[in-house]
Amino acid sequence: MRIKNIILTGVAALALTSCNDYLEVDAPSKYTVDFVFEQKSEVERALNGVYAQSLVGDLYGNAYQKNFILNSDVDLAISSSSAHSHTSYQRLDCDDEGGEILKFWTAAYRLIEYANILVKEAEASSIYYTTDENGEATTTPDAEMLQWIGEAKCLRAMVYHDLVVMFGDVPFSFEPTNDRGATVMLPVTDREEIQKALIADLQQAAQGMASTASTTVERCSKEFAQALIARIALTAGGYSLRPDKNNTRSYGTMQRPQDYQSYYRTAMAYADSVILAGTHKLTNNYQDVFVNECNYQVINNDDPIFEIPFARESTGNTGYNQGPTYSDNEGSTVGVWGKCDGGTRLNAFYRFLFREGDARREFINGLWYYSYYTNSEGSLADSVYIRNDYTVHNNKWSKLWTNAGSALGSTTTGSTGINFPYMRYADVLLMYAEAANELNDGPTAKAVECLRQVHSRAFRNTDDGDAAFITAAQASKEAFQKAVLDERKWEFAGENMRWRDLVRTNTYAKELVYSFLRYYSAGMQNVGGMTGYEDAINEHDGYSTESGYIDNLPSRVYYHTYNIDEVNTYGLHMYKSQLYGYQIDGSGNVIQTYPNQTMQSLRIYNAYKPMSSPITSAITRGGFKAPSWLSADFYKWGNESNGQPVDQCKYSFYGYIRCDDGGNLWIVRDGALTNIAEYAGFPNADNLPPVRYILPYPGTVIQRSSEEYKNYYGY
Repeated sequence: MRIKNIILTGVAALALTSCNDYLEVDAPSKYTVDFVFEQKSEVERALNGVYAQSLVGDLYGNAYQKNFILNSDVDLAISSSSAHSHTSYQRLDCDDEGGEILKFWTAAYRLIEYANILVKEAEASSIYYTTDENGEATTTPDAEMLQWIGEAKCLRAMVYHDLVVMFGDVPFSFEPTNDRGATVMLPVTDREEIQKALIADLQQAAQGMASTASTTVERCSKEFAQALIARIALTAGGYSLRPDKNNTRSYGTMQRPQDYQSYYRTAMAYADSVILAGTHKLTNNYQDVFVNECNYQVINNDDPIFEIPFARESTGNTGYNQGPTYSDNEGSTVGVWGKCDGGTRLNAFYRFLFREGDARREFINGLWYYSYYTNSEGSLADSVYIRNDYTVHNNKWSKLWTNAGSALGSTTTGSTGINFPYMRYADVLLMYAEAANELNDGPTAKAVECLRQVHSRAFRNTDDGDAAFITAAQASKEAFQKAVLDERKWEFAGENMRWRDLVRTNTYAKELVYSFLRYYSAGMQNVGGMTGYEDAINEHDGYSTESGYIDNLPSRVYYHTYNIDEVNTYGLHMYKSQLYGYQIDGSGNVIQTYPNQTMQSLRIYNAYKPMSSPITSAITRGGFKAPSWLSADFYKWGNESNGQPVDQCKYSFYGYIRCDDGGNLWIVRDGALTNIAEYAGFPNADNLPPVRYILPYPGTVIQRSSEEYKNYYGY
């Protein structure tokens, strides 16, 4: 794409000023304001400089996709440490010395500064207005200038929105920092005031922006501006953690604005604007949306509305962080794809939370990984291994999904250039559904249709698109709200969404409790114990207490390697309900759906259902004669020496709920440990304390502000 070819050249074009060093914004340049903003070609290059700031690893290139996706029932980073850490962001236990927060903060404000400069100078430029036949300026703004200014405003709003979600009230201004004077700091502004300003700014900008029908989803469009308004408004109308300004040790309280419905009206109206535009559909299958991104295909009329436009071998770790691990040997891999880290993972129990028949379940939850071995000829060869771990891989994106002919090479690592979908049409549909349900005290017909579109895409291989789910969702306002949140849970794994949705709806505390209890209960069962919460977990997750998975987890998993030839040879189509990476087409033929058509995958017995009895005749039933089955310990999370779950089960949610070696469960409230016995009705208690998801201002920033800035929330 053209933007990828020129975007990095725009950095210097916009680096025009020096700024307050407490924000760590540095922008020296040989270019002058007059030179840049009196020539359209230079203004466009300057805009590319704003885009370039979004691509850095400290912002959307890596940190947003990895470090700051907080733990939940969907996304999870495991930890075995029983001690506080400066950088334990995911497990909600960090402090202002964490280096990544300073880097994210600095990168965010650098982009904002670049955008502020462009917007101010472009609007004041003589080329902002069109000219008549005599070369005289008119009062009509130039269409290209309006578009470019709108794009800068969208990027600025995107970053400010993420700062507000992560840090709460933050320093805020639409003016370049040097305009405020060398000694003047940006004021810390209440988040609601920031959100209102962002919404108003985008409302004005959207009017002059082009549709994705005439541009590309790698650039900010009218639809993206409108969708971003909806996201900001829905966030503003939801709950957020507010500080106790009189007690810095307090973690604060969850609050929402008194006029929250006004924000829901804005969210519904602007989501509807995107829907009515008709420029985006959910035509492609769910899996294809992400495999297309991995193959550098930019689809402008389907699900993606705005993709962060990374460049191959230059920016972005999408598909390196996610997907199966692929280990290298002395700096290279046997295949042409290069090393894959695969460290951005999903909750091991996430796959049990899907409904039967959901195609997203088999695609997203990665249950194997790749490494190398020395074969009988003494050469290195690839091999596939079961991922029987505390987490599973997120298979939405992977370098391995790239066609072999366009792979980056066997010695590559990150900088994949695979785009990240910051905004999708599925999100717009679900935002509309949620807002309409809230405003009308129950689902409207259009809200139901929006939910149905997203849900049915995942059930295209079923007879009725799981119509029962949509029917049940219409029972009440509460039922529909739960259905929308469940749909978002299944839809947006790895997109830095789940914990934000739980915060906004004030359900984060309860879902963290159940996430912890799933791991804790599995670990206790491994040592022959029970927690007493098994029935509550099954009920919460939509299972009956008799058939629930949490007390019927298999102790071993059975698997073997296979490829498409073995599927056809051994007749595995007889077991389509157990196939992983394969589907049955309308004619009954087996087709491979695992995105990598070259490397082997695994057939795993009962990967998604509880197995109460050992594998027996299933491997030979119906004349099926497969290669030898292997087995491995599964959910072996108990410590035989002390009769307790292993540390990974006890400490991965350390900043909110944890267990000690005596088997006592504790919830963290305002920095102190509170025994769960104090919460009547636990784990369904309504008086659970809030989750301290808000990140602290970096200590360096506070120091440079001469401590005018202050951390709350117990930091």
